[in-house]
Amino acid sequence: QVHLMESGGGLVQTGGSLRLSCTASEDTINSYTVGWFRRAPGREREFLGACVENECVAPYSHRFTASRDNGKNVVYLQMSSLWPTDTAVYYCAAKHGIRYDTGYPYWGQGTQVTVSD
Repeated sequence: QVHLMESGGGLVQTGGSLRLSCTASEDTINSYTVGWFRRAPGREREFLGACVENECVAPYSHRFTASRDNGKNVVYLQMSSLWPTDTAVYYCAAKHGIRYDTGYPYWGQGTQVTVSD
């Protein structure tokens, strides 16, 4: 089992940027497929992007970029041009396997992102 921790959330103005980080407490995150998700109030959870081995995708929006730094044992989600509709709790999740949009057994506690208008 791996324990994940997100960081980097906070309050940002419309048009601003944030970079979220995902690390693992007891294990290296480098060996896992890591995905990013969010859940806004009253909405379903959304898949944002993921890193599978050394390939990263972020199909949800061109404003989002997923990346990983194996040397630092961290996976990032860079978000730019944020809008109030991006306000949500953002989660990273980990799994073994190459399918990256679903099937994650390990989840972080989430980090709140609030975009003010």
